[in-house]
Amino acid sequence: MTTNYLNDWLRPNIRSLKPYSSARDEFHGEASVFLDANENPYNEPYNRYPDPMQRELKQQISYLKDLAPEYIFTGNGSDEAIDLVIRAFCEPATDNIVTITPSYGMYEVAAHINRVDCIKVPLTNDFKLDAGAVLDAVDNHTKVIYLCSPNNPTGNLLNRDEIYRILKYFKGPVVIDEAYIDFASSPSFTRGLVSFPNLIVLQTLSKAWGAAGIRLGMAFASPGIIAVLNKIKYPYNVSRLTQEYALEVLRQEERMKEQLIGILHERTRLETALQQLPFVRKVYPSDANFILVRVNDANATYNFLVEKKVIVRNRHTVALCEDCIRITVGTPEENRQLLKALNEMKP
Repeated sequence: MTTNYLNDWLRPNIRSLKPYSSARDEFHGEASVFLDANENPYNEPYNRYPDPMQRELKQQISYLKDLAPEYIFTGNGSDEAIDLVIRAFCEPATDNIVTITPSYGMYEVAAHINRVDCIKVPLTNDFKLDAGAVLDAVDNHTKVIYLCSPNNPTGNLLNRDEIYRILKYFKGPVVIDEAYIDFASSPSFTRGLVSFPNLIVLQTLSKAWGAAGIRLGMAFASPGIIAVLNKIKYPYNVSRLTQEYALEVLRQEERMKEQLIGILHERTRLETALQQLPFVRKVYPSDANFILVRVNDANATYNFLVEKKVIVRNRHTVALCEDCIRITVGTPEENRQLLKALNEMKP
């Protein structure tokens, strides 16, 4: 995407927007006295505003992802990037986004918050992506396409060739949400950022890295798109506490990989055990840290597990997921309690 092409897709007011400049934007570096940001001089170090550009954190992410820092945006969970992309490219009450269904619900919520229509294209009955159907749904007011792979709640990777087709033929930003990519055997689409300048890839510390509580999401895109996201984000969108803990987490990559191996082993064990239950109609293949299971009666199964103090997600009302429950892969002991409860349930 050339700069001109990017400008063509931006909302005019975003293109001309002069961003807020904070004290920490105007000066960052070493000094002995800071009297520029109206901070309380006591209670070091948390009396000071955090680095608004998260430079040290992005250096660590750059090392892990083999991407230059200018390709990296960090925010308050991936949801911040989902929202900012809509704010940047979609004119309220005029434009729309296109996404798939079933999928992660925040794309639609973020669109509606911004007075942007959301066109949802059904997956096939076996949860596969139909690029032709997605492209057919695009109209003159479609500014962004959102895809989730591995998809939530279905758990499967979307076909790469179908995604490449969308990236090639849609002349606008295509967001691929990879919250669960670490649990999959397929590589990240971040490798395609140079070939597809309209590509935006979302990742998170909430899943494989085990840090959902700190709310740290990442977006990877061309430097031009990243500059736009930084231009319109809130000045101090990632707290100092989050930046510090994120650095601690990311420096323990080997621990993450060990936990990942354990989760994948438990996923396989759960898939095998669930298939033996008489009221389970189908266990869908998973590339994530959860399993979608179709049962005889999702409501009854969910309520029974609640009585046993085991909480899963009832997806019965979601498109194409009738009588499905979504089960997160837990620790071996948590999974044992789940299976014990399910084996006590009458068919």
